[in-house]
Amino acid sequence: MAETPDAHEKLREICRIAARIFYEKGFDGASMQDIAKAVGLTKAGLYHHIGSKDRLLSEIMNYGMDILEETVLQRVRAIADPRERLRQTITGHIDLIVRARDWELTVILHENRSLKGALRKRINARKRAYIHFLEETVRQVMQQSGRETIISPRLAAFAALGMVNWLYQWYHVDGPIKQPELAQAYTEFFFRGLLGAP
Repeated sequence: MAETPDAHEKLREICRIAARIFYEKGFDGASMQDIAKAVGLTKAGLYHHIGSKDRLLSEIMNYGMDILEETVLQRVRAIADPRERLRQTITGHIDLIVRARDWELTVILHENRSLKGALRKRINARKRAYIHFLEETVRQVMQQSGRETIISPRLAAFAALGMVNWLYQWYHVDGPIKQPELAQAYTEFFFRGLLGAP
């Protein structure tokens, strides 16, 4: 039976709240009772919506990838110039990571080891697709620049992800570094330092 819009929205609400709890307590430290209470459901009601704790973690991670695809990839895929496409991808990814409400992204980064079996394979396949997109865009930027470099497009793609994904560990929106300055610094560092391209 197809999922109704109300059921889909309820699942997303559960994912958002559970992601915050997993971030605060860790996957192993958070109980389904903690999540049920925060969502306003009984424990049995939560299991009715989600099935299991592992399934909930999988749903959170897939929801996080949905957010990444909807707010970053769908906006940049049509950009013809690879340099601008890469710049907008990095900027969009930064915006996503530093938005406090998107705990799903931090759960993807922090709790991947907790996901097992087919559920882990599914989310890893989606991650690989994003890495492949970055790698191909970097390759096009390198070809466009015509400069020789020992850095492979794959290495550069992972370096970009590492820089951006680690932001959730130290960046504070109310700190001295503002988001536009952060995005500009990261993109310039990447283009000049890793690609040798201004």
